[in-house]
Amino acid sequence: MFSKILIANRGEIAVRVIKTCRRLGIKTVVVYSEADADSLAVEMADESVFIGPAPAAQSYLVADKIIEACKQTGAQAVHPGFGFLSENAGFAQRCADEGVVFIGPNPGAIQAMGDKIESKKFAEKAGVSCVPGHIGEIDDTAHAVRISEEIGYPVMIKASAGGGGKGIRVAHNRQDVEEGFPAVRAEAKASFGDDRIFIEKFITSPRHIEIQVLGDKHGHVVHLFERECSIQRRNQKVIEEAPSPLLDEKTRAEMGAQAVALAQAVGYDSAGTVEFVAGQDKSFYFLEMNTRLQVEHPVTELITGLDLVEQMIRSAYGEPLAFKQDDLKINGWAIESRIYAEDPYRKFLPSIGRLVRYDPPAEGERETYRVRNDAGVREGDEISMYYDPMISKLCTWAPTRIEAIDGMARALEDFYIEGLGQNVPFLAAVMDQERFRSGALATSYIADEFPEGFAGTAPTALQTDIMTAAGVAMHRLLAARAGGAPRREWTVLVGHDSRVVAVDETDGVLSLYLAGEDRTLTLDDVVWLPGRPQFKGALNGVPFTVDVAPAAEGFVIRHRAAKRKVLVLTARSAELHGKLPEKAAADTSKMIISPMPGLIVSMDVEVGQTVREGEIVCVIEAMKMQNIIRAEKEAVVKTVSAKAGDSVAADEVLVEFA
Repeated sequence: MFSKILIANRGEIAVRVIKTCRRLGIKTVVVYSEADADSLAVEMADESVFIGPAPAAQSYLVADKIIEACKQTGAQAVHPGFGFLSENAGFAQRCADEGVVFIGPNPGAIQAMGDKIESKKFAEKAGVSCVPGHIGEIDDTAHAVRISEEIGYPVMIKASAGGGGKGIRVAHNRQDVEEGFPAVRAEAKASFGDDRIFIEKFITSPRHIEIQVLGDKHGHVVHLFERECSIQRRNQKVIEEAPSPLLDEKTRAEMGAQAVALAQAVGYDSAGTVEFVAGQDKSFYFLEMNTRLQVEHPVTELITGLDLVEQMIRSAYGEPLAFKQDDLKINGWAIESRIYAEDPYRKFLPSIGRLVRYDPPAEGERETYRVRNDAGVREGDEISMYYDPMISKLCTWAPTRIEAIDGMARALEDFYIEGLGQNVPFLAAVMDQERFRSGALATSYIADEFPEGFAGTAPTALQTDIMTAAGVAMHRLLAARAGGAPRREWTVLVGHDSRVVAVDETDGVLSLYLAGEDRTLTLDDVVWLPGRPQFKGALNGVPFTVDVAPAAEGFVIRHRAAKRKVLVLTARSAELHGKLPEKAAADTSKMIISPMPGLIVSMDVEVGQTVREGEIVCVIEAMKMQNIIRAEKEAVVKTVSAKAGDSVAADEVLVEFA
């Protein structure tokens, strides 16, 4: 077995590989850029090598620096993780030429299947059913428009070397292509160092289902069943699960057999994923093959009991697979939620900054489910604008799908992040939706369910009770510390909902009488002290966790996706409070405000210019994603406060109109 492996990656996946190597007794080396000098991966690895500035094109994508780091440290093999150089056939060949083992498929397999254009050509020759499209490179925007109109809208513009949801746009008309093609090309160049683009038909309301394959250097290939990755935004997977709620045994076997046949045809000898677009009728088409470890591999590990990183290492070392297809079985159900540094209340735009507080749920067994959290960050770390905004991958496993979903909802309650925008409330909202729980998924799920964007959810009756109980319990504790006498009755405002609550405390149980019914909060289960951002308790014996923040006269409390201001008042205070006027929102109708922190790629207007509705004002980039800002109506530019190359913060005024 290898004695030392270099990890040519960063963040969560670097930490993930280190953990497996530690278990196998293998020493590790990580490379790092300026932005990652103080990262968790650098702290955990046995050795680390600095490879350059923060932009990936100057560090993680430079093959010469990776090879030199191997020579410098004596690493015998390179694990590329995902992204960066993981699907670069030239890098895999370079490793072989330099006597370094590439922990991934052989260069020929990467060349045949890793490139999106070449994989489609190969699949067509092999008789695999493919999505209709233009299998070939696209010269320029005009060429892209001609091809799109020949295929018929809508079409998908995709980077040939793409992955991780980067370098993809859906175009519904000519204007979308004219704007989307150069944007995708720029994203592809920045993310992968390869700006080749192809175009294919976009299948309406599809499901995204992928088959995990695993091969060795002795001609053996198996599949490890499927994952469903249909919950996506901007073509970036958000929630994944294994197995898929769509497939029956017959369809699962057919998809698996097709994936294995494709892998065998190219001599595949590592972990890889064959992706399919599936219809609700269980029809499916080959989409592409990712010749690397997938971000969502933990859910496959949870239902099979295999460590895919270990299997990749053993295969690269030349060991044969220790099992056959008939030895593999699906055990239970697993869900993965990607915790992103993004603001779901601002259309999921990136949110960079420091993790002032980072408190994930404890990993391990619960009564009915298991928790796993793959992360590459610690409290105090900074989420950089230069890389993918993923903070961690929260996973739950349980014997059944509903138990896994319920476990995920509870784990998300326990996850606390402060200092930047994050998508935990959104993920919790999905877990509570009946459509998701029923398994009626599609890649359009987020657009279907949140057509106006995400604004949280209204509290259910149970959530209102939870917020009431938490508010009363915290108020009583604060009052007791101040020396106040306990009251037997309060008026509790949960948002605009007012309720009179009779309170009684006996033998460590706080009884709350709400509308003639009682709710009991077991004080022994309460975990909260003034200043703590989370309140944990059990209402009627059912555990819950809420986020809490102090507010004038009360608290702001969030339970899953529902957030309200909660005031615990005397009857007289409640009467007076009802007479207070509401504060009017500031008028920003004549301003262009930055929707996210990032870098100004271009400022397309100047003072005195008349802009028309829909005209581009500026382009902002963060975390390898470009966001085009348009004028909402015709107006004359009064001031311009930023220029190309400037870094801007969220809510910063960029342009003001007369």
